[in-house]
Amino acid sequence: MSGKLLLAAQLLFFCMGAYYFYRSSRRKGRKSRGFMEENLCQLEKINGMRNVCLTEPLAEQTRPKSLAEIIGQEKAVRALRAALCGPNPQHILIYGPPGVGKTAAARLILEEAKRRPESPFGKGAKFVELDATTLQFDERNIADPLMGSVHDPIYQGAGALGQAGIPQPRPGAVCEANGGVLFIDEIGELHPLQMNKLLKVLEDRVARFQSSYYSRQNADIPLYIHEIFQKGLPADFRLIGATTRSPAEIPEALRSRCTEIFFERLDRHSVEKIAQNSLRRSGMAFEEGLCGEIARYARGGRDTVNIVQSLTSLAWIEGGRTVTAADLEWVAEMGRYQPLMQRRIRQEPQTGVANGLGVQSGGGGMLLFVEAVVKRGEGGLTVTGIMEEEEIKSRQGSGRRKSNARSSAENVLTLLEEYGFSKAAYHVHINFPGGVPVDGPSAGAAMFLAAYSAFVETPLPNDIAVTGEIGIKGQILPVGGVEEKLEAAQEAGVKRAFIPAENWKDGYGRLGLEVVPVGNADALLRCVFLDVESEGAALK
Repeated sequence: MSGKLLLAAQLLFFCMGAYYFYRSSRRKGRKSRGFMEENLCQLEKINGMRNVCLTEPLAEQTRPKSLAEIIGQEKAVRALRAALCGPNPQHILIYGPPGVGKTAAARLILEEAKRRPESPFGKGAKFVELDATTLQFDERNIADPLMGSVHDPIYQGAGALGQAGIPQPRPGAVCEANGGVLFIDEIGELHPLQMNKLLKVLEDRVARFQSSYYSRQNADIPLYIHEIFQKGLPADFRLIGATTRSPAEIPEALRSRCTEIFFERLDRHSVEKIAQNSLRRSGMAFEEGLCGEIARYARGGRDTVNIVQSLTSLAWIEGGRTVTAADLEWVAEMGRYQPLMQRRIRQEPQTGVANGLGVQSGGGGMLLFVEAVVKRGEGGLTVTGIMEEEEIKSRQGSGRRKSNARSSAENVLTLLEEYGFSKAAYHVHINFPGGVPVDGPSAGAAMFLAAYSAFVETPLPNDIAVTGEIGIKGQILPVGGVEEKLEAAQEAGVKRAFIPAENWKDGYGRLGLEVVPVGNADALLRCVFLDVESEGAALK
């Protein structure tokens, strides 16, 4: 009897096991079918999304396809080719305003380098592009798209290796770019920790990984993971960093490892050419002279393309007519585009009126009018049209101080005493008309000329301009943005421009005006008022 009961119990357990297995198999089958159905459904949805395409944006249509299509950057492109296309390519830092072709030039030059037999870049060399302004990372090393990260076993989603207690290294962009170029836009925005890690990779050409869960003695860890943790991953690439910041704002440790190349603000002629190319590619007819009008508003290639796209869209919705200047005025008003300041020299020489040169906030140079009136009476100084104070920042904090422009005006009065001027006997009023507040010291030499002209009651030539910081001993000190200032001077009708001797470059001879280097106030006055030959008069 007991044997029969045992047999019955075994049969019961067998049937229950078979039933459980059957139900489990059915559930897995339903899950598998459900998974497959969901997979197919999602794939169908994605393919449907891929089949929906809008027209190619005009910005994509006008993107340069060859180096010859990069307008207004011939010198910078040549420098890029020299730095990247030879047998020993360099790390590069590119400075320049937005929308002037920095990224496009870097891409195209890598393609050229890959075609050269002497270049170490292979045909499969990648161009890996990142934007430092959106590059997020975790200081715990869980996620770092630039340097790579380690997925430790305790984190969700570690998979089968994680369940076995095995950390998993995940390569970042520095490894993906191995054998090619890593392009980091706005590299000056990188977190200091990321910057230091990047510098280490540039030095070692290896990306290294760490994890407290890794053990050399763990035989369960696959050999390739042992290899990664012990030797790192190859990260032999060339860095190209682009920035709109000034060199002084970039860490010196990075600058010392890179060749620095400067892209210039696009001049009016270059913007006109971009506008013309964009309008032709759009297939829309346009009024003669419209491209020149667009150049009044556009501050770079992107601005130009955006304006053209708005213009052509407006013309299309209104019947496909010709794009007119009236359309441009409407687009400029709706988009809040402000015309670029384009001043011309005054028609006649005037006493106490000098032409200074400055740099606009959006990039590019501009002509500055400097007016001065000197009257006998109670001594004093009035300066209008400048920033009276400026904010300074340091590691200790921030504060405010007297602006450099105000300090330069005070230097002018001290220097004028060398020429018979008395601070106690004369009141000086210096003015910068035009509504553009001046905050830098580079107008010092122009203020000196205007005040001296007013003091000696002698008109200044209307076709000269000057830039340079003025010292109380009469020295004319170097300033920035000289090339942009000279280009603006030429457009304004200036025939002769005076710059600090320390800013002189042989390349200025190609410009359509006479550029005279001066080292001190005496040399400047001799050139301006005695009409001495510039080369001899500029000597200290």
